[in-house]
Amino acid sequence: MNQPAPRDLVRGLGLLATTAIVVGGVIGTGVFLKARVMTCNVGTPIMVIAAWVAAGLMSLTGALTYAELAAMLPRAGGEYAFVRDAYGPLAGFLCGWTRFFVASTGGFAGLAAGFAIFLNIASSGALASVHPSALAVTAAAAIAVVTLVNCAAVTVGGRIASAMAILKVALVLGVGLGAFLLADGDWGHYAMSAAGGACDGVPASARGGAAGFGAAMLGALWSYNGWNEVTFVAGEVRRPSRTLPFAIIGGILILIALYVSANASYFYVLTPAAIASLPASSAVATESTMRFLGSGTAGLMAAALAMSVFGSLQVTTLTSARIPYAMALDGLFFPALGQVSARTHVPVRALLAQGLWAIVLVFSGSYDSLTDYAIFAVLIFVVLTTASVFVFRRRMPDAPRAYRTLGYPVVPIVFLLVAGWVIVNTVVATPGRAFAGLGLMFAGLPFYWYWSRASRAQGTLA
Repeated sequence: MNQPAPRDLVRGLGLLATTAIVVGGVIGTGVFLKARVMTCNVGTPIMVIAAWVAAGLMSLTGALTYAELAAMLPRAGGEYAFVRDAYGPLAGFLCGWTRFFVASTGGFAGLAAGFAIFLNIASSGALASVHPSALAVTAAAAIAVVTLVNCAAVTVGGRIASAMAILKVALVLGVGLGAFLLADGDWGHYAMSAAGGACDGVPASARGGAAGFGAAMLGALWSYNGWNEVTFVAGEVRRPSRTLPFAIIGGILILIALYVSANASYFYVLTPAAIASLPASSAVATESTMRFLGSGTAGLMAAALAMSVFGSLQVTTLTSARIPYAMALDGLFFPALGQVSARTHVPVRALLAQGLWAIVLVFSGSYDSLTDYAIFAVLIFVVLTTASVFVFRRRMPDAPRAYRTLGYPVVPIVFLLVAGWVIVNTVVATPGRAFAGLGLMFAGLPFYWYWSRASRAQGTLA
């Protein structure tokens, strides 16, 4: 029997675990929080639902394309590997650099901070009363815990992700079905508008018309964000050419169904104006469940949201560590991060490195601004990844493709056009944020030159 080499990953993720990574990694807080802002953006329940469907379909066009890439090139690092193979090592490095130093680790810090906040709410403020730094310490502890958990064999991480995904799906379904079955709702709410709602913090420029719908759709897209991260662990998926397309496409369809049903339940229980008038810090899901379970459920919902965020944190730390691992194997990152544990065959050093950096970002308090800036650069790489399907079709026409993008070439073109519009709109609307994102990305150039020169000298970089 062949034993894995010391630097090899193990294909230990089946269809259930892979789908759970898609669903569990995506469901965070957006489905529970975004309805208020989106209602202010578009004004009516039907348009809010339309925005969720449109964002889901856009995500699906991307998923259909990513599925072909992942099935054809099931390698550790996902997007990093696709960009590297399509456009060269420099583009791949900048993609991995942006993910590791800003986007992924900043995202961990944000998720961990959210976990601490919801945990504090669930404890009626007891956590924050202990010490001024208690929330930051709790966030750092959450990152440490999920990092250590993911140092176990990938099958263990997959089982945990599966269990957390099932709990999240049950939570979303419970909020939706509970509202329809137990609340004293009214379908007449769907004929009403948000006119008269307070809409605190929602600028007038983002209300009504195409601008309002675009803003609502962006809010929904944020809630769908993360489905592509399953490609980071493509090198550990069993029968990847079959499993990855099913998991990516099936996961998106599950998410669309969950998100639409949950938001439909909110408007059955609450009027659009009532939703629009909720405080910015309030979860619409909490207000909805209080209507059929009583006011004592606020703490329970906060605990449920903490669980949801913790599950997302576990999945994203699991998947994202494969990017520095793949970069190190290419000679474009710290060489030690290219090692895997001889016992568990996971990149433990890469996991620890990203966990430590995320904890630094937690205590620096800079993660919110960093991730805001990095989103622009990340979207550029998502566009490059999607466009790589055309590069590989031309360059590798005879490569085995167990799955081909449904609707090619229209589907990837639609995704590229919409994503391109978002990029242009970001440059026009918030040029400072856009150029800051580019600055963070290009800050990696000196490190690329150092590592690439060393790798070429050793003959490990083409």
